[in-house]
Amino acid sequence: MPVDITIGMCAYNEADNIERSIRSVYEQKTDFKIKNVIVVSSGSMDGTDDIVRDLMQTFPSLRLIRQETRMGKNSAMNLILENNRSEIITIINADTVLLDENAIANLIAPFDDDSVGIVGGRPIPVNDRNTLAGFASNMMWVMHHHISLITPKIGELIAFRDIGVRLPMDSQSDEDILKMALMKNGYKAAYAPGARISIKGPETVDDFMKQRVRVNIGQIYMTKNHQFMQPAWHKRFLIPAIFNTVWDLGFHPIMISHSILLELRARSAAKKHVAEQKKDIHTWDPVGSTKRL
Repeated sequence: MPVDITIGMCAYNEADNIERSIRSVYEQKTDFKIKNVIVVSSGSMDGTDDIVRDLMQTFPSLRLIRQETRMGKNSAMNLILENNRSEIITIINADTVLLDENAIANLIAPFDDDSVGIVGGRPIPVNDRNTLAGFASNMMWVMHHHISLITPKIGELIAFRDIGVRLPMDSQSDEDILKMALMKNGYKAAYAPGARISIKGPETVDDFMKQRVRVNIGQIYMTKNHQFMQPAWHKRFLIPAIFNTVWDLGFHPIMISHSILLELRARSAAKKHVAEQKKDIHTWDPVGSTKRL
């Protein structure tokens, strides 16, 4: 078990969420030390920075690094990496909240195995399953869970060994790049389903499509540029995940069919974007409905 860890948060205009996110970190029960919590605020203009500064009076290990202009998550991640002094780094998005007091302990536990280099937690959407977009978000993350039980799919809540990796500024695929670099250095990835974090998926179909098209663009570029396998694109992982997801969510043929069609449309649009030799999207236009956790 590592002696201490650093927790990093990337934030852009997260005044509605960041206090809950930070407090959920300091409510964690661990038998190791959370050395620092570093918030990188990238061009925030909604009071995010003031909230963090106020919380710094309560939590002395909390630190704010401000970027005057928004340069994308990879830029913010590189600042966290450059200011890290711990063996293990955990990354939490500022619009998410750790679901219980053991989330970080569960996330870090796999590092007892020296061969583990990166660990992913389990995102849990708070969206209403009775709406089309809400069901699609829940279905997607339940499928990710079942895929990760077979082959770890890293995202949303991660921890990794700091081996000096820096992220390219022209890419959005931060977690995949970290996973690829660590695996090339002989480490393996692990999944910690007990490390649960609440997230907000898109509330409208338009927002769902907007988000999924961009995510799929990043995944296609990872495959194209790095020959890096994307588990969610392989039938041998997808087919059992679909069956297990239906078991978990119940049989809702209309909702399930519609959710699958949305994802297929998103993948088609992403393939068209890449085929037209358009660039990866490293700085996202925020999906507004995902910011009301």
